[in-house]
Amino acid sequence: MKQFLKRNGLGLFVIGVFLAIWLGGQTTAGLRTFNSERRQDGQSEISFAAYLTTSHFGEATFENWESEFLQMGMYVIATVKLRQRGSAESKPFDEPVPQDEDPAHHAADPDAPWPVRRQGVWLALYKNSLSIAFLVLFIASFVLHAWTGSRSYNSEQAGAGSSDRVTMWSFFGRSQFWFESLQNWQSEFLAVAAIVLLSIFLRQ
Repeated sequence: MKQFLKRNGLGLFVIGVFLAIWLGGQTTAGLRTFNSERRQDGQSEISFAAYLTTSHFGEATFENWESEFLQMGMYVIATVKLRQRGSAESKPFDEPVPQDEDPAHHAADPDAPWPVRRQGVWLALYKNSLSIAFLVLFIASFVLHAWTGSRSYNSEQAGAGSSDRVTMWSFFGRSQFWFESLQNWQSEFLAVAAIVLLSIFLRQ
């Protein structure tokens, strides 16, 4: 157990912090906010488990996940070719790094991952697997944001006695959806710019 914790400490730490903030912080505060709104509308409160199935919870979650996966995916792709002199977040200008070595040269290595040994399309997928994973996660979060956002909008309209309804696909065209997305996207790229540029001069 001690060796496991030592080898996986960073991953366990960030997952633990994520779960504590997501479930212990955001979701708990979101439930209280949601129940407060229901009380004002003369409705009964719902449980924690029931709240996890609401569009209120889903929209708040997926609009943030969407921006995070976009940020990290673009960062991974951009740092393959782009450089920033002096930044700790950039690969060096004039010296090779192990990450740029072509895995195709290790096809005969018995310890190489099986896509490297198989070559062909499997190798091509393996060489781009990180950016593909972030792209899939971004698209999934993007669609789920629109789905839960349209449900939330329709619920608000029904509560107000309006017959106006939207589908998930029509919600993509609403300024509300893009306002929710873009306000998160810009902050994510500001944070990336800050760490790339500030690490030129500052140290930790």
